[in-house]
Amino acid sequence: MKLYRHPLSVLCLCLAISLFTLSPQAFAESGTLVYSWSSNVGPLNPHAYSPNQMFAQAMVYEPLVRYGMGGKILPCLAESWETTPDRREYTFHLRKGVQFSDGTPFDAEAVKKNHDTLIANAKSHNWLELARQIQETVVLDEHTVKVVLKESYYPFLQDLALIRPFRYLSPSAFPESGNTKEGIKAAIGTGPWVLTQTRLGQDDTFERNDRYWGPRPDLAKIIVKVLPDPNTRAMAFETGEIDLIYGDGQISLDTFNRFRNNPAYTTRMSQPLASRCIVLNSGRGPTRELAVRKAIQHAVNKEALIRGVFLNTEIKADTLYASNTPYCDLNLPPYEYSLSKAKKLLDLAGWKTTDKASVRTRDGKELTMDLCFIGNNAVMKSISEVFQADLQKIGIRVVLKGEETDSYYKRQHQGEFDLIFNDSWGPPYDPHSFMSSWRAPSHADYQAQSGLPMKKQIDEAIGEVLVSRDEFKRQALYREILGTLHAQAVYLPISYTTGLMVHRADVSEMAYGATKYEIPFETIVQKQRSY
Repeated sequence: MKLYRHPLSVLCLCLAISLFTLSPQAFAESGTLVYSWSSNVGPLNPHAYSPNQMFAQAMVYEPLVRYGMGGKILPCLAESWETTPDRREYTFHLRKGVQFSDGTPFDAEAVKKNHDTLIANAKSHNWLELARQIQETVVLDEHTVKVVLKESYYPFLQDLALIRPFRYLSPSAFPESGNTKEGIKAAIGTGPWVLTQTRLGQDDTFERNDRYWGPRPDLAKIIVKVLPDPNTRAMAFETGEIDLIYGDGQISLDTFNRFRNNPAYTTRMSQPLASRCIVLNSGRGPTRELAVRKAIQHAVNKEALIRGVFLNTEIKADTLYASNTPYCDLNLPPYEYSLSKAKKLLDLAGWKTTDKASVRTRDGKELTMDLCFIGNNAVMKSISEVFQADLQKIGIRVVLKGEETDSYYKRQHQGEFDLIFNDSWGPPYDPHSFMSSWRAPSHADYQAQSGLPMKKQIDEAIGEVLVSRDEFKRQALYREILGTLHAQAVYLPISYTTGLMVHRADVSEMAYGATKYEIPFETIVQKQRSY
């Protein structure tokens, strides 16, 4: 997808926020919230990926329908909709009176214009089945539009709710060619925020969209400071330079624990949001061998990771998806932590060790592999160090490669890794959209699965499950796909991720958002304080 292009991005935004604060008087007097992120938010083309940051795209652009808590699909730019019995045609009744932030009316023609450029560039979105399934978009009248599908695609509404690419840019902001793949004139959407300034390497400024059709945000301005380093971010919070921290890898878990013990701050954790995984490349290096992949599964002490690294802030994962994920309650047998089983598997595969050598060898070659991670992600770095130590106990040398975000995702795209972090995407992507992306060579998943002898059958089953109208067949196909990958030991699930957040204790709370990629800044309410 290029969802992966949401560097740490997406992973850091593990949850939509629960409460915020400003450094004391600034928030009360100016209505400005200062947040931080590891990079600038990008040009915010709603139909593109990196360097566009997902949380910022969601601030500016809106979908026809929105993903709500508990998986419910809610109205957004469409007030209502209906479908034909065969589920191949959906008619949307658009909200009237909506304007883009530049004053251009939002109407059926705007929907069609956005859809048409997306379908014209379908190859850029080949991770998402919906981009393949739309046959045409038909304008019925100013506020009514019909979307015709090639087949009955069961997650159609869920995919429309995603942050990208099916969100809507003002027709006035399209390039002269009409093809947004070439770029956009400006980031103009219907959402509650407008990007008003970008200072490269410093910050991005968002201001309230006074034309917004929904409830008026109480905040007037949000400044997103560029702070790549977790320690710098923690210091900036303590000195009042920024007002909010949350998300996976934004700060170290040791720092979070220290903040948790400080009565001046309030800390919170979300419910499990997605699956934290390391993928093992079946198409390259020693991990091409099933025995090696299974040995690694048995060698990692996840319980110790949960206690020592996560400080019990996350839940141990034994399968790629948690059992409460749709279609994923499969009772797959876990790989137990057992160094003896791991060593036996390697012994039988011919990887031997001696008293003089701590690293196993075979045919004169050492059992060595790399583990790639984002260098400034505090959590990835901590997990990598524990992982390295665990595998050393069974005679595997792990070389840690902490890199810049772009280099990291380039490795995922090109398959230049033995082991690499690769989390699932959480709702509404899991399981269908995440699995749909496995068929395209743009993610670690595709590359990690590339050496499996049954890769073609896995891809065919994914294509079949996405358009099946038979609920029992759909469940059977998901069991076949996930059971095969579990048996092939391609994914090493570590934990089910939670979102971590820190704010000052004198600010009232708000609810978490429904997905880990959206931050509902617009629901923050300023509070009068006495000092």
